[in-house]
Amino acid sequence: MKGKANIIDGNKIAESIRAELTRRVADFSAPPGLAIILIGDDPGSHTYVHLKEKAAREIGIYFEKHLFPANIAEKKIIDLIESLNKNSSIHGIVVQFPLPSGWRKDNIIDAISVEKDVDGFHPDNVKALLADRPLIVPGLATGIMELIQSTGVPLQGKQAVILANSKVFSGPLGHLLRQQGVAVSACNPEQADCQLISQKADILVVAIGRPGLIKAEVVKKGAIVIDVGYNRVAGRPVGDVDFDSVQEKAGWITPVPGGVGPMTVAMLLKNVFTAYEKQK
Repeated sequence: MKGKANIIDGNKIAESIRAELTRRVADFSAPPGLAIILIGDDPGSHTYVHLKEKAAREIGIYFEKHLFPANIAEKKIIDLIESLNKNSSIHGIVVQFPLPSGWRKDNIIDAISVEKDVDGFHPDNVKALLADRPLIVPGLATGIMELIQSTGVPLQGKQAVILANSKVFSGPLGHLLRQQGVAVSACNPEQADCQLISQKADILVVAIGRPGLIKAEVVKKGAIVIDVGYNRVAGRPVGDVDFDSVQEKAGWITPVPGGVGPMTVAMLLKNVFTAYEKQK
């Protein structure tokens, strides 16, 4: 009988991280503060912000949520960010991505104080990470590393392929993987040879935003497959990986939901604690 891949339980790992943060916050004289700005009506973004708010409040983090329609002026958002930069009760600022069509993402990221950039997307934070002097490491990248390392598979000498549209995502994650002795290739699915490259991956990370894009035939037998995608099909969340077929071939796989999502939230909140301690 053919075996199925081991499921990497992001919920369970994230729960242990949140429990540790809950213990730590009890020692603080004032709680860490997190502000999230959400522009537009993207369903996935609203889901993630809800999860972040729920987890933050359960831990004991002071939380502010700022909601705006997609047609809000960019200047108003930048003015709000500058106000939050000066607010001593806020230690972390997140602008939820993706932004609505037409928005200039770099302008928004650059407006956030480096010290309060708990997503780790600010150019100065990315440069510091790549120079091995990290201030804040992107929670998505560190969450994925926690999931990969939870398998217990030795990483030294392994081959990883990151399928992604964004260098802001693939750059930090690739750096963390290389630090563990992993050879890393980044690939966009529009490349003609992308599927051939992915077939050689011991570790395959997919963040494209296309439901069911990755089928079993482009996955190496026994691979660790990390599905970062979050899409809605017929009202239910699905990833970029065709879970049913790939779990028959992979060695380890993250589900959607319950894989990368809760880990990203947990590591973001951990970054809020890091930012709080640096600012204090």
